[in-house]
Amino acid sequence: MFKIIGVVGAGTMGQSIAEMLAVKGMDVHLVERTPERLQNAREMLEQSLDRQMERWAITAAEKKLTLNRIHMETSLQYLTDCDLVIETISEDLDAKKEVFRQLDGILANNAVLASNTSTLSLTELAGTSAYPERVIGMHFVYPALRIDVVEIIRGLQTSDDTFDRTKSFIEDVLAKKGVMVYESPGFVTTRLICLLINEALHLLEEGVASTSDIDSAMRIGYSFEHGPLEMADRFGLDSVLAALDRMFREFGELKYRPSFLLKKKVRAGQLGVKSGIGFFKYGKDGERLS
Repeated sequence: MFKIIGVVGAGTMGQSIAEMLAVKGMDVHLVERTPERLQNAREMLEQSLDRQMERWAITAAEKKLTLNRIHMETSLQYLTDCDLVIETISEDLDAKKEVFRQLDGILANNAVLASNTSTLSLTELAGTSAYPERVIGMHFVYPALRIDVVEIIRGLQTSDDTFDRTKSFIEDVLAKKGVMVYESPGFVTTRLICLLINEALHLLEEGVASTSDIDSAMRIGYSFEHGPLEMADRFGLDSVLAALDRMFREFGELKYRPSFLLKKKVRAGQLGVKSGIGFFKYGKDGERLS
Protein backbone atom coordinates (compact mmCIF):
# COMPACT_ATOMS: atom_id res chain seq x y z
CA MET A 1 0.00 0.00 0.00
CA PHE A 2 1.13 3.57 -0.63
CA LYS A 3 2.84 5.15 2.39
CA ILE A 4 5.07 7.91 1.03
CA ILE A 5 3.34 10.12 -1.52
CA GLY A 6 4.56 12.91 -3.74
CA VAL A 7 2.36 15.77 -4.93
CA VAL A 8 3.74 17.80 -7.82
CA GLY A 9 2.29 21.29 -7.93
CA ALA A 10 1.48 23.37 -4.83
CA GLY A 11 -1.42 25.34 -6.24
CA THR A 12 -4.92 25.24 -4.80
CA MET A 13 -5.55 21.60 -5.77
CA GLY A 14 -2.08 20.42 -4.78
CA GLN A 15 -2.45 22.03 -1.37
CA SER A 16 -5.86 20.45 -0.90
CA ILE A 17 -4.63 16.95 -1.82
CA ALA A 18 -1.50 17.28 0.34
CA GLU A 19 -3.58 18.37 3.33
CA MET A 20 -6.03 15.51 2.86
CA LEU A 21 -3.23 12.93 2.66
CA ALA A 22 -1.42 14.35 5.71
CA VAL A 23 -4.64 14.36 7.75
CA LYS A 24 -4.97 10.66 6.85
CA GLY A 25 -1.54 10.04 8.39
CA MET A 26 0.68 9.85 5.30
CA ASP A 27 4.04 11.50 4.66
CA VAL A 28 3.72 13.88 1.73
CA HIS A 29 6.44 15.50 -0.38
CA LEU A 30 4.89 18.64 -1.91
CA VAL A 31 6.98 19.87 -4.85
CA GLU A 32 6.87 23.33 -6.42
CA ARG A 33 9.36 25.18 -8.59
CA THR A 34 10.21 28.09 -6.29
CA PRO A 35 10.60 28.65 -2.52
CA GLU A 36 8.19 31.59 -2.82
CA ARG A 37 5.39 29.38 -4.12
CA LEU A 38 6.09 26.82 -1.42
CA GLN A 39 5.95 29.52 1.25
CA ASN A 40 2.60 30.67 -0.11
CA ALA A 41 1.36 27.06 -0.08
CA ARG A 42 2.43 26.63 3.54
CA GLU A 43 0.61 29.82 4.56
CA MET A 44 -2.55 28.67 2.79
CA LEU A 45 -2.33 25.25 4.43
CA GLU A 46 -1.97 26.85 7.84
CA GLN A 47 -5.01 29.04 7.17
CA SER A 48 -7.04 25.99 6.14
CA LEU A 49 -6.08 24.13 9.30
CA ASP A 50 -6.75 27.23 11.43
CA ARG A 51 -10.30 27.35 10.04
CA GLN A 52 -10.76 23.73 11.10
CA MET A 53 -9.50 24.60 14.59
CA GLU A 54 -12.02 27.44 14.77
CA ARG A 55 -14.77 24.89 14.07
CA TRP A 56 -13.34 22.58 16.77
CA ALA A 57 -12.69 19.95 14.06
CA ILE A 58 -9.01 19.56 15.03
CA THR A 59 -6.72 20.53 17.90
CA ALA A 60 -3.54 22.62 17.80
CA ALA A 61 -1.54 19.42 18.23
CA GLU A 62 -3.28 17.83 15.23
CA LYS A 63 -2.58 20.91 13.15
CA LYS A 64 1.12 20.73 14.01
CA LEU A 65 1.25 17.01 13.28
CA THR A 66 -0.44 17.49 9.90
CA LEU A 67 1.98 20.25 8.86
CA ASN A 68 4.96 18.16 10.01
CA ARG A 69 3.89 15.37 7.62
CA ILE A 70 4.04 17.74 4.61
CA HIS A 71 7.61 18.18 3.39
CA MET A 72 8.08 21.18 1.10
CA GLU A 73 10.51 20.51 -1.77
CA THR A 74 11.74 22.41 -4.85
CA SER A 75 13.04 19.40 -6.80
CA LEU A 76 11.48 16.22 -8.16
CA GLN A 77 14.60 14.39 -6.97
CA TYR A 78 13.08 14.27 -3.47
CA LEU A 79 10.40 11.88 -4.75
CA THR A 80 12.76 8.91 -5.15
CA ASP A 81 11.22 6.89 -2.31
CA CYS A 82 7.57 7.64 -3.12
CA ASP A 83 5.15 4.78 -3.77
CA LEU A 84 2.71 7.13 -5.47
CA VAL A 85 3.12 10.53 -7.13
CA ILE A 86 0.11 12.70 -7.95
CA GLU A 87 0.72 15.40 -10.54
CA THR A 88 -1.45 18.50 -10.02
CA ILE A 89 0.14 21.22 -12.15
CA SER A 90 -1.84 23.44 -14.54
CA GLU A 91 -3.74 21.91 -17.48
CA ASP A 92 -0.84 22.28 -19.88
CA LEU A 93 -0.21 19.06 -21.81
CA ASP A 94 3.42 19.82 -22.67
CA ALA A 95 4.26 20.80 -19.09
CA LYS A 96 2.67 17.62 -17.74
CA LYS A 97 4.54 15.49 -20.28
CA GLU A 98 7.82 17.04 -19.17
CA VAL A 99 7.05 16.19 -15.51
CA PHE A 100 6.24 12.60 -16.50
CA ARG A 101 9.49 12.29 -18.47
CA GLN A 102 11.55 13.54 -15.54
CA LEU A 103 9.82 11.23 -13.08
CA ASP A 104 10.71 8.20 -15.21
CA GLY A 105 14.32 8.54 -14.13
CA ILE A 106 13.48 9.17 -10.49
CA LEU A 107 10.73 6.78 -9.38
CA ALA A 108 11.05 3.06 -8.73
CA ASN A 109 9.54 0.93 -11.49
CA ASN A 110 6.63 -0.19 -9.31
CA ALA A 111 5.62 3.32 -8.21
CA VAL A 112 2.27 4.57 -9.49
CA LEU A 113 2.20 7.87 -11.37
CA ALA A 114 -1.21 9.57 -11.20
CA SER A 115 -2.46 12.77 -12.80
CA ASN A 116 -5.20 14.94 -11.36
CA THR A 117 -6.01 16.23 -14.85
CA SER A 118 -9.67 16.89 -15.54
CA THR A 119 -9.59 17.29 -19.32
CA LEU A 120 -6.39 15.85 -20.82
CA SER A 121 -5.86 12.38 -22.28
CA LEU A 122 -4.27 9.89 -19.88
CA THR A 123 -3.23 7.75 -22.83
CA GLU A 124 -1.35 10.65 -24.38
CA LEU A 125 0.30 11.53 -21.06
CA ALA A 126 1.28 7.91 -20.49
CA GLY A 127 2.85 7.81 -23.95
CA THR A 128 5.69 10.01 -22.66
CA SER A 129 6.55 7.51 -19.91
CA ALA A 130 8.79 4.47 -20.27
CA TYR A 131 6.26 2.72 -17.99
CA PRO A 132 2.81 3.62 -19.38
CA GLU A 133 1.26 0.70 -17.50
CA ARG A 134 1.78 2.52 -14.18
CA VAL A 135 0.09 5.78 -15.27
CA ILE A 136 -3.47 6.45 -14.11
CA GLY A 137 -5.89 9.32 -13.61
CA MET A 138 -6.86 10.17 -10.04
CA HIS A 139 -9.20 13.16 -10.27
CA PHE A 140 -10.08 14.66 -6.90
CA VAL A 141 -12.85 17.22 -6.50
CA TYR A 142 -11.99 20.36 -4.54
CA PRO A 143 -11.80 20.49 -1.54
CA ALA A 144 -10.23 17.02 -1.50
CA LEU A 145 -10.51 16.62 2.27
CA ARG A 146 -14.28 17.06 2.29
CA ILE A 147 -15.44 15.60 -1.03
CA ASP A 148 -15.75 11.84 -0.78
CA VAL A 149 -15.47 10.85 -4.43
CA VAL A 150 -12.46 10.34 -6.72
CA GLU A 151 -12.69 9.62 -10.43
CA ILE A 152 -10.29 6.86 -11.50
CA ILE A 153 -9.34 7.00 -15.17
CA ARG A 154 -7.47 4.27 -17.01
CA GLY A 155 -5.26 5.06 -19.96
CA LEU A 156 -5.13 2.55 -22.81
CA GLN A 157 -2.07 0.83 -21.29
CA THR A 158 -2.85 1.20 -17.57
CA SER A 159 -2.32 -2.21 -15.97
CA ASP A 160 -4.85 -4.07 -13.84
CA ASP A 161 -2.35 -4.00 -10.97
CA THR A 162 -2.06 -0.20 -11.14
CA PHE A 163 -5.84 0.18 -11.24
CA ASP A 164 -6.45 -2.28 -8.39
CA ARG A 165 -3.81 -0.69 -6.15
CA THR A 166 -5.16 2.79 -6.82
CA LYS A 167 -8.80 1.83 -6.22
CA SER A 168 -7.89 0.00 -3.01
CA PHE A 169 -5.94 3.03 -1.76
CA ILE A 170 -8.81 5.41 -2.51
CA GLU A 171 -11.50 3.28 -0.91
CA ASP A 172 -9.68 1.44 1.91
CA VAL A 173 -7.20 4.10 3.03
CA LEU A 174 -8.76 7.42 2.04
CA ALA A 175 -12.31 6.14 2.68
CA LYS A 176 -13.62 7.76 -0.49
CA LYS A 177 -15.76 6.36 -3.29
CA GLY A 178 -13.68 5.47 -6.34
CA VAL A 179 -15.68 5.94 -9.55
CA MET A 180 -14.36 4.20 -12.66
CA VAL A 181 -14.53 6.61 -15.61
CA TYR A 182 -13.57 5.89 -19.19
CA GLU A 183 -11.18 8.36 -20.75
CA SER A 184 -13.10 11.36 -22.09
CA PRO A 185 -12.44 15.13 -21.82
CA GLY A 186 -13.92 16.42 -18.58
CA PHE A 187 -14.74 12.91 -17.35
CA VAL A 188 -18.00 13.15 -15.33
CA THR A 189 -17.59 15.84 -12.68
CA THR A 190 -15.79 18.53 -14.69
CA ARG A 191 -17.91 17.99 -17.79
CA LEU A 192 -21.21 18.40 -15.96
CA ILE A 193 -20.25 21.20 -13.55
CA CYS A 194 -18.64 23.31 -16.28
CA LEU A 195 -21.79 23.07 -18.37
CA LEU A 196 -23.84 24.24 -15.38
CA ILE A 197 -21.46 27.15 -14.75
CA ASN A 198 -21.45 28.12 -18.43
CA GLU A 199 -25.25 28.11 -18.59
CA ALA A 200 -25.40 30.25 -15.43
CA LEU A 201 -23.09 32.73 -17.18
CA HIS A 202 -25.41 32.82 -20.20
CA LEU A 203 -28.34 33.59 -17.86
CA LEU A 204 -26.32 36.43 -16.34
CA GLU A 205 -25.37 37.80 -19.79
CA GLU A 206 -29.01 37.70 -20.90
CA GLY A 207 -30.16 39.57 -17.79
CA VAL A 208 -32.47 36.75 -16.70
CA ALA A 209 -31.43 37.17 -13.05
CA SER A 210 -28.70 38.78 -10.96
CA THR A 211 -25.49 37.04 -9.86
CA SER A 212 -26.77 36.58 -6.31
CA ASP A 213 -30.22 35.41 -7.39
CA ILE A 214 -28.88 32.84 -9.85
CA ASP A 215 -26.73 31.36 -7.10
CA SER A 216 -29.51 31.53 -4.50
CA ALA A 217 -31.93 29.73 -6.79
CA MET A 218 -29.57 26.79 -7.28
CA ARG A 219 -28.17 26.76 -3.74
CA ILE A 220 -31.58 26.75 -2.05
CA GLY A 221 -33.53 24.95 -4.74
CA TYR A 222 -31.12 22.06 -5.18
CA SER A 223 -29.24 22.01 -1.86
CA PHE A 224 -25.90 23.07 -3.37
CA GLU A 225 -23.33 24.28 -0.86
CA HIS A 226 -22.44 27.05 -3.31
CA GLY A 227 -24.26 28.34 -6.37
CA PRO A 228 -22.66 27.84 -9.81
CA LEU A 229 -21.06 31.30 -9.97
CA GLU A 230 -19.47 31.02 -6.54
CA MET A 231 -18.34 27.52 -7.51
CA ALA A 232 -16.60 29.04 -10.52
CA ASP A 233 -14.90 31.58 -8.26
CA ARG A 234 -13.67 28.83 -5.97
CA PHE A 235 -12.44 26.62 -8.83
CA GLY A 236 -10.72 29.62 -10.41
CA LEU A 237 -12.27 31.28 -13.45
CA ASP A 238 -9.09 30.63 -15.43
CA SER A 239 -9.39 26.91 -14.66
CA VAL A 240 -13.05 26.85 -15.71
CA LEU A 241 -12.19 28.66 -18.95
CA ALA A 242 -9.34 26.25 -19.69
CA ALA A 243 -11.61 23.23 -19.12
CA LEU A 244 -14.38 24.59 -21.36
CA ASP A 245 -11.87 25.53 -24.07
CA ARG A 246 -10.40 22.03 -24.01
CA MET A 247 -13.81 20.33 -24.21
CA PHE A 248 -14.95 22.71 -26.99
CA ARG A 249 -11.87 21.78 -29.02
CA GLU A 250 -12.22 18.06 -28.35
CA PHE A 251 -15.99 17.69 -28.89
CA GLY A 252 -16.62 20.59 -31.28
CA GLU A 253 -20.07 21.17 -29.75
CA LEU A 254 -21.37 24.68 -29.13
CA LYS A 255 -22.59 23.87 -25.63
CA TYR A 256 -18.96 23.80 -24.49
CA ARG A 257 -18.08 27.20 -26.03
CA PRO A 258 -17.08 29.42 -23.08
CA SER A 259 -19.22 32.40 -22.24
CA PHE A 260 -17.72 35.70 -23.40
CA LEU A 261 -18.32 37.08 -19.90
CA LEU A 262 -16.04 34.35 -18.51
CA LYS A 263 -13.32 35.34 -20.98
CA LYS A 264 -13.63 39.02 -20.00
CA LYS A 265 -13.29 38.19 -16.31
CA VAL A 266 -10.16 36.14 -16.90
CA ARG A 267 -8.63 38.82 -19.13
CA ALA A 268 -9.26 41.36 -16.36
CA GLY A 269 -7.48 39.14 -13.82
CA GLN A 270 -10.70 38.63 -11.85
CA LEU A 271 -10.14 34.92 -11.23
CA GLY A 272 -12.24 34.36 -8.13
CA VAL A 273 -11.00 33.47 -4.66
CA LYS A 274 -7.34 33.34 -5.74
CA SER A 275 -7.41 37.00 -6.84
CA GLY A 276 -9.91 38.24 -4.24
CA ILE A 277 -12.60 39.04 -6.80
CA GLY A 278 -14.56 37.13 -9.44
CA PHE A 279 -18.32 37.19 -9.50
CA PHE A 280 -18.14 37.94 -5.77
CA LYS A 281 -15.48 39.44 -3.48
CA TYR A 282 -13.39 37.36 -1.06
CA GLY A 283 -11.12 37.92 1.94
CA LYS A 284 -7.57 36.62 2.21
CA ASP A 285 -8.80 33.43 3.90
CA GLY A 286 -11.25 32.73 1.06
CA GLU A 287 -14.33 33.89 2.95
CA ARG A 288 -16.95 35.57 0.80
CA LEU A 289 -17.33 39.28 1.53
CA SER A 290 -20.11 40.23 -0.88
